[in-house]
Amino acid sequence: MPLASPTSLADRLALATAAEEAARAAAALVSGVFRTRMTVVEKAEKDLVTEWDRRSEALLIAQLGAAFPGVPVVGEESFVPGSPLPALAFVVDPIDGTTNFTHGHPMWCVSVGVLEAGVPVAGALVAPAIGITWKAAVDPAGVASVALRDGAPCRVSATPLLRESLVATGFPPNRDVAPANNFDSFIAVKKRAQAVRRCGSAAIDIAFVGDGTYDAYWERRLHVWDAAAAAALVLAAGGTITALDGGPPVYERGHLAVSNGRVHDELLAAIVAG
Repeated sequence: MPLASPTSLADRLALATAAEEAARAAAALVSGVFRTRMTVVEKAEKDLVTEWDRRSEALLIAQLGAAFPGVPVVGEESFVPGSPLPALAFVVDPIDGTTNFTHGHPMWCVSVGVLEAGVPVAGALVAPAIGITWKAAVDPAGVASVALRDGAPCRVSATPLLRESLVATGFPPNRDVAPANNFDSFIAVKKRAQAVRRCGSAAIDIAFVGDGTYDAYWERRLHVWDAAAAAALVLAAGGTITALDGGPPVYERGHLAVSNGRVHDELLAAIVAG
């Protein structure tokens, strides 16, 4: 399907639908081996990959390529580090939460986002083990964005204070050096928030901000495929995303703070304090 540039809301809805269909197909594929024995290897220390990550990504690339032949697909397992991102692209994580997946933990998903000029504009996530699907398209006019959880409209929470907030975070595979390991910030936010969770899937964590389950989330050293789809959901649902210093988010750099907007400044202050 040909697309105008920049994309319209109708274009983004069509991209989100293709993302959802592809994510459902990939989730069905890998669900068939969930909680079975599989070969697991390390791409780097504590950073796991399985043949099912690669099979899922191959399926996603084929299905998205058939639906939108003119839109490149950037995948976690096939991306060449240092390569520039296309101006418009699907960005896919074939299994976000691979460590959870290999251990039989249910918090994992297939994530398919759409990035335009470096900004998330659409996407879908399918988390089959917990039975949730999210879908989003950001209206360029800021009027009629679509944010859905299991087909029903969702919004970020209305929680006004960090001390009343359920917050999430994560930690990188290599946790030897501060502040990159996120330990100090975790302690600082833990002291201020009502509670902090760590589920092991950045995409699900961010999506939970978009549907109002979590009030905020932050993490260092994310990859663009971790955040692309879920960030589109947060933006469509009325949330706020910045860099950890409060500046504009750079999704390729991956130091992100995500919130309902109301607790954002408190979250950033706590992160800095850590």
